[in-house]
Amino acid sequence: MEAEGISAPLSLSAEFEGSFAYLTVRDRLPTILTKVIDTLHRNKDNFFKEYGKEGVQAEKTAISFLSRLRNELQTDKPVLSLTDNAEDSEAWNEYMRRQQDLMEDGRPVSWFKSPWLYMECYMYRRIQEALYMNPPMDKFDVFKEGKTQSYFESQQAIKTLCTYLQELITNMENMTEIQLRDSFLKLLQISLWGNKCDLSISAGQDNSQKSSPIDSLPDLQRFILVDDSSMVWSTLVAAQGAGSSGKKHARVDIILDNAGFELITDLVLADFLVSAGLAKQIRFHGKSIPWFVSDVTKQDFEWTIMQTMAANHKWMSASGVQWKHFMKEGTWSYHDHIFWTLPHEFCDMAVDAADLYSTLQGSDLILFKGDLNYRKLTGDRKWEHTVPFDQALRGFQPAPLCSLRTLKADVQVGLQPGQAEKLSSQEPDWMTNGRYAVVQFSSPCREQ
Repeated sequence: MEAEGISAPLSLSAEFEGSFAYLTVRDRLPTILTKVIDTLHRNKDNFFKEYGKEGVQAEKTAISFLSRLRNELQTDKPVLSLTDNAEDSEAWNEYMRRQQDLMEDGRPVSWFKSPWLYMECYMYRRIQEALYMNPPMDKFDVFKEGKTQSYFESQQAIKTLCTYLQELITNMENMTEIQLRDSFLKLLQISLWGNKCDLSISAGQDNSQKSSPIDSLPDLQRFILVDDSSMVWSTLVAAQGAGSSGKKHARVDIILDNAGFELITDLVLADFLVSAGLAKQIRFHGKSIPWFVSDVTKQDFEWTIMQTMAANHKWMSASGVQWKHFMKEGTWSYHDHIFWTLPHEFCDMAVDAADLYSTLQGSDLILFKGDLNYRKLTGDRKWEHTVPFDQALRGFQPAPLCSLRTLKADVQVGLQPGQAEKLSSQEPDWMTNGRYAVVQFSSPCREQ
């Protein structure tokens, strides 16, 4: 779907040798596949214990499927249709036909010649195909070990954050609006920087949070290239106003990114929003299958709350107990939808996932976490850096939305003239090294 009157630049692609997309497809994706193969291999005894010979056979078949996949990737073979008959298979195959129609001279859609966003998503979906095709392994999360490790290695930072949250909640009665605003902005920034802990970028290497997330905020301030936090605050405050029924209950949707420490930062922010009366309802949106190494699934979400409840730390377990209560009473809810693990850019959502789009239209504020969501918001294209964020969304405006993202891919819009050039001269890899961040806001009622 092309938003009316907005032509879009080319997609980022591994076709551009030396680009970050090229290096990702050439180096990082095969590394991730090798780790997945290794994970299955290491779990061979467990598969045998749980499923007997059938489990070992499934593991072998999945490994040979993934080894072929790695070879297809490295030799730039044409992309294959999915054959697992899952609920999203037809949507994927339809998308491939769409991409084929866009290829020049009828070249086949292939790993190095097609859009990077599509190919990277496709690899994760093919990993899932290897499992779907080999029950009883179809429910196995090949990335679970890394996500679990990231959570446990960030314990100190999690304790600090939960303690900070509980102190805020205790003092909330006496807070002025200015103090409330300052606390909100702090937690929004912590959630922003929580996005540094991304395992797909480090190809699964340890990427946990070791230092105190609160103490490091002042030093990180200068790395926020665009900061629309005050607009996010104004939107929340405006949503408190009287609605048609007299009192309006604000709803915030959080489109999650990584499990581990980042998820904790999102839960802490959500807890604050409810406790401060800034939101009546929080809807979390995660992935329906393991995705991009460290993305949150329903199992990760529930596991994280249970682990936090069970922690041997007063304020951590108090936070976990509260979160479990929010879930139970329906103040918080978790949702997944196949659209989040399709390769589509978000401007396709209104047509290709109309049910999800209309759900999001009921939100007062949508927070999109992380790099992949940013790439999908902007279509992962070669935009000029000064193009306004609203324009790069190409008509995707279900509700007021904000992207909280640390930069790990070479797309960035909404910068001031000269800002990108200055950054490039100081730090050539500023768009991909994860040191910089943006808080970018867009609202349907703002002037386009």
